[in-house]
Order: sequence, then C-alpha cells, then structure tokens
Amino acid sequence: MAPKLGTLMFPGESIDDLKTDKNGKTILGPGLRRTYAAIHIIKAGILQFKEPNEYWIESPEKRYIATKGDSVIGIVTQRTGDAFRIDIGASEQASLSYMAFEGATKKNRPDVKVGDIIYARLQVANKDMEPELVCMDSTGRSNGYGVIRDGGFMIKCPLHHIRRILRPNCPLLKTLGDMMPYETAVGINGRIWVKGRSTIETITIANIISDSEHCSDSDMKTFVKSRVHALSGLH
Repeated sequence: MAPKLGTLMFPGESIDDLKTDKNGKTILGPGLRRTYAAIHIIKAGILQFKEPNEYWIESPEKRYIATKGDSVIGIVTQRTGDAFRIDIGASEQASLSYMAFEGATKKNRPDVKVGDIIYARLQVANKDMEPELVCMDSTGRSNGYGVIRDGGFMIKCPLHHIRRILRPNCPLLKTLGDMMPYETAVGINGRIWVKGRSTIETITIANIISDSEHCSDSDMKTFVKSRVHALSGLH
C-alpha cells in the first residue's frame, strides 16, 4: 500500500510507492526492512519522511541503534593502539581511528583524551561489524566534526525528540537562535551539546530543548519566547 505519512503503523504492515532519488534509490531508516517482495514495518510507530527519499519509523525508543551516516555525539572511554573506543549510547561501543580526522597523519595526530566529547559520523554500522566513526564529512572535511572542548553542556533526549528537532520545519532551534546566540551539536543518538554566552543561558537553552518534547510545533515559538523572557526577568 502507499505510505501513510504521519500515521501510526504496526509491525507486519507493508508499504510501497516510495519516493526515490535520481538513481532510483530509497533510504530506509529505523523500523523499516526490505524483503524480496516488499518493504515491511518491523516496529510500531509513526511513519516519517525526509526529502528526497528517506523514510523511517519514529517511536519512543530508549536505546540508539547505530546506523551508517548518522551524526552522533560520543564520549571517549579508552585508547587502544591507533584507535579510540567511543561510547555512543548503542549496545556496543564504536571505534575511531586517529587517522579519521581532517589533516591527520602519523606525525600529526589529533589531540584526543579519555573523557572528551566527540561529534562524529558513523562510517560503518551493521550487525556483523563493530561501528566505526570518522570526524569528517563525505568530502574529507571536518565540517563541524571533531573534539568538543569549548565548555558547554551535554544533555540526553528521547530519540524521537531528536528526530523531531532535526526536521527542517521544526521551529525550536531557529526560534532559540533568533532570541539568543548559542552553539549546538545534535547527535541522532539522543545527545545534544549546547553552549550559550553564559552558564545560566546554557542551562536555560538545555532546559528549553528538553522541556519542548511535548510541545506542538504550532506552540513552539510561544513556548520558547516565554521561557527566554522569563530568563530576562531574572537579570
């Protein structure tokens, strides 16, 4: 059947007539599985779509499942030879080679320490292999990936809330940015790093992001503005 975007789907149902890119390919995210006959729903949730050709099931998952291409926030837990072990909140840790940084060489190794927060991209992720991270985009540039050492604060959010925040039409981050400058890195694995101009602004931004989980898109701007104005009244 044709996809019912934005509606509740259940395991065992199948969908077809999906959009493709110019090469005729469709990207299937969490909750969907392709068989020879059709594309099946494998967990209950809301069917979502992102242009031009990506579909997934949004559900209140508690544990992140590593998926190739995802941008994630990890914590360095160990150094083993020429690689690092990174906790990304999945069932197993990921590996990160010292060569997986822009401009890295045997003589010019990145400065990475146990306990560092890393913003990285999953280059390898499947059930038969250990997840592998890189701190570069597909062109070999860092493009925001790497070690985060500028202070700030990391929070955890439900995975469905993260996916909502990353939607192009979600007004949360833009509304926040219009009212106060801040930096952020959003990991699809349920972690968000934020940094405001001061400690109190950083905490306020983090709380707004967390508390907006049950706020509708139509009420989001009003919600953010009321929280920011409340902060202004404290000064």
